[in-house]
Order: sequence, then C-alpha cells, then structure tokens
Amino acid sequence: MTYKILIIDDNPDICKALSILFKLEGFDTESALEPKSGLNLLRDGGFDLVIQDMNFSEDMTSGIEGIKLFKDIRAVYADMPIIIITAWTSLETAVDLVRNGAADYVGKPWNDNKLLVSVRNLIELNELQNHQLLYKSNQLTQKSELENNFDLCNIKYRSESMSRLLQMATQVAAADVPVLVTGPNGSGKEKIAEIIQANSQCKDGPFIKVNVGALSKELLEAELFGAEAGSYTGITKRRIGRFEAADNGTLFLDEIGNLSAEGQIKLLRVLQTGEFERIGSHKTIKVKVRIISATNSNLKAAIIDGSFREDLYYRLNVIELKLPPLNERKDDISPLVNLFLDDEHSIDDETLALFHQYHWPGNVRELQNVIKRAMLLSTSKLISKEFIDLEIDGLQVSNSTVEVNKASIEKALIENNHNMVETAKCLGLSRSALYRRLKKFDIEH
Repeated sequence: MTYKILIIDDNPDICKALSILFKLEGFDTESALEPKSGLNLLRDGGFDLVIQDMNFSEDMTSGIEGIKLFKDIRAVYADMPIIIITAWTSLETAVDLVRNGAADYVGKPWNDNKLLVSVRNLIELNELQNHQLLYKSNQLTQKSELENNFDLCNIKYRSESMSRLLQMATQVAAADVPVLVTGPNGSGKEKIAEIIQANSQCKDGPFIKVNVGALSKELLEAELFGAEAGSYTGITKRRIGRFEAADNGTLFLDEIGNLSAEGQIKLLRVLQTGEFERIGSHKTIKVKVRIISATNSNLKAAIIDGSFREDLYYRLNVIELKLPPLNERKDDISPLVNLFLDDEHSIDDETLALFHQYHWPGNVRELQNVIKRAMLLSTSKLISKEFIDLEIDGLQVSNSTVEVNKASIEKALIENNHNMVETAKCLGLSRSALYRRLKKFDIEH
C-alpha cells in the first residue's frame, strides 16, 4: 500500500525538497503553498498525513496563520496526523500545538532520517488505531444485529469468542439437525441450548431437559423412553418418557457422554427413525424431536476406548458448538457480574479486578455462586474483596472473620429452593458444614 502525504508550506523549495525525500522512500506527495489550497486538496481525500508550516506571509512570524490552519484541519479531520514544520522562532507555538493534538514538530532545517522515522511511526499508529476502531465498530454492529434479530435469552457477553459462538448458534438454530455443545462444566452449555431452541422452527413446541449424567442406567431408559405400569419394581402407572414429552419440540440431553451402552443403541435408533418403545411395551411410538446434546467429556477418546458409539457420535455431532471456559473470555466477566448482582448491590473496582485475575475453574456457575455468597455475607451494599473467597496465584483472597449466620443460610435456602448442594456452594461451605450449621441454628430443611 502506498501512503500519501500533503505538504503545506509557502516556500516552493521546501515543498520540492520534502517531496523528493518522501518519493525516494515510496510515499506519494502533493504540495500547497498556502492554507486555502491545502484545505481544498484535503477535501479531495486520500491523504494519510499532513506536514504544515507555521507562517505563510513574508512579514508574519507569530505563527497565527499556522495555528488557524491546524484548527481548520482538526475541525474536519479529527484523526489526521499533523506534523508542524517550523523555524526556531516559532518553536514555542509548535510545542503548544503538540500539546493540543499535533502529532510532532520539526525544526528547519530538518534531519531527514528523524523526519522519516516520525512519518512512518505516525502513519502506522494511525492505521492501527483505525483498524481497532473499525474492529470495535464491527463488534458492536454484530452484537446489535444479533440482539435485534434473535432471541438471546438474556445472555450477557462482551467477548469476541462468545460473539462468534452466538453467531453460529443462531445461524444453525433454524436447521433441523442435531447440535452438540461441548465445553467444561459450568460454562453455560444449557444457555446455548436455550438460545438454539428459542430461534428454531420448533420454538413454540416443548423444550425438555434431562441430565443424563445424574440418572442411573435403570432410571435413564425409563426417563428417556417411558415405561408401562409393572414393567419394573416400584412403577404402578404408565410413565411418559422425555422423548414422547418433547414431540414436535426439542430435547436437551446434558452429559451425553454418560449414556449407557443400551441407552446409546436406543438413542441411535430414535435419531435414525424417530421410533422407540416404552419399557415393558411392544407398541412402537413415533415422534419428531430436535436433539441438542452437551458434554464436558472427550467423546472422541471415549470412542477409542469403546465406551461411546462412533455412529451415535456422528449422528449427534452434525454441528458442534465449542463453548470456551470463562478464563478464556474474561471480557464476559463484567457483564455477567452485573447480571448476577441484584438491584441493591454493586461491586467495587478492586474486587472486579480480582475477578479478572482469577482462573475460574468452575466457570460461569462458580462466578454466580461467588456473587450470591458475597451478597449474603456483605455488610454493605457495595461488595468489597473481604467478602470474596478466591485463591489467586496461591494467595487466598478472603476474610476468615466472616461467619455464615442464620439469616444468610435461610436466605440462601430460599434462593436455591432448599437444594442442599446449591445452597452449600452458594455459601462456600461443604454439605457437612452446612448441615452442622442447620443444626446449630435450629433451621428446618
């Protein structure tokens, strides 16, 4: 790419000397002998840098003409790099202009090498800044287009990686194909599944979720495919499976890597034909279900060791969406913090900075629990680091004097629907420690 420089100086010899210098170095130049013609040339466009004199009349040495020219250029071309070239008598004025936005000043006579270095640096810097501005503008435009054209289910993000992922998720949502969402525990795979469902052709149908990893082999098949009364011990009436419940909608299978060998065979059949039988029945049921599955495990490694079927993998993985961990998209931390804080609480800058230093092994779920715990324990509406329990580079950031009291436990129980596991995580306690405090404070659960 060839860069173009405008020289504005009332001395034709100076214009010629500068033009020869820059042309020898591969630059294009144009010259103007007075401010008005220089501004006219600028309006024609295409210039990357301006070199301007300070005085344009024989009896003028104050630099007032150069100041006016500088301001006129700045008024229209706010980002144009401008180098002031001046006699030593105008040096003080040139320095003042640098303070007010001129890129550099050069005394007459100038040093060719220093001037060339300055010109190259300024053009490269300006080009870099323009690229950054364009990149940020494109990011904002893409985010705005996503939010205007799709239902993003109130997801909060700022990172480029999440923007790319959401672009792809919304793009494939309308296609009636299985989607596999991969990523570490707590990173938000279920939220991505919700976004796919919300923008799919079956968005008005049921959206059924099942955590494959939380069910035993015996319960799993009944959960997915249903069971007739008396088909196994303890079932006294017909049970409708998740596939049947999700007919004409979407079924989200979380932790798909934990599906049993028998369950994999049945799932493969459903994906191929849309047909299955309830446990204890020979009647074939046919459904139309969009499958979204998720896993934090390496399914390719599971195929190699024989614990996951290769044909099922390729049925599930028509489209794969890889969700990065939170420590690889730390730009998302601030918007997520604002999402998890209630209307009464805020967080100070020092604590937010600590969040950006932490590696977040538990990902978004851990961030949410840390915020919940801080809101419960903080004695102020402005949360500070003394109520945050994190280990950053071997340094434990916490206040050992902070004690989980009865009120905070009762509040956490309500907010987590009396789920002991989630309540313990929220309070930063083990389950046994939570039960001890329930007994200590005589709290019913």
